[in-house]
Amino acid sequence: MTERYKPNTTVACVIYSQGKFLLVEERIDGAVKFNQPAGHLEPNESIIDGCAREIVEETGLELTPQALVGIYQFRASANLAFVRYTFCIELTKQQHAKPRDNAITDTHWLSLAEIIALGSQLRSPLVVKSIEDFLQQADKNLLPQHTPLSLFNVDYF
Repeated sequence: MTERYKPNTTVACVIYSQGKFLLVEERIDGAVKFNQPAGHLEPNESIIDGCAREIVEETGLELTPQALVGIYQFRASANLAFVRYTFCIELTKQQHAKPRDNAITDTHWLSLAEIIALGSQLRSPLVVKSIEDFLQQADKNLLPQHTPLSLFNVDYF
């Protein structure tokens, strides 16, 4: 009998303002890595609430996701896989972010070019992919029509 496939459920948020994206900096196994505010869904937590919690913990900003950018399946290794729900928030001005989570060492507002230049310092390829998807939707003038949060049924939490 084969073992049941159980990917980790994670949430992330593309936070955009004035041509830049808010990334968090963290140390993983001694290496500096960059990611969107993101993390694992906790028990008895809706996907949207989990995303809002991760934003507060990793940036100190009390923000609510505005829309869904995409759902991504990612295999980090033969034994580690994720299903990542990536949301977005667009701010009129960049806000000062101060992490509450000790695992986050800093935050940075960066352009897409600066993010791409980080290369192997990115936590996963989903960092750039979700930003590109966000921008593609925005370039097509679809920003107000990102997938609405009403897609998620949270009545059972």
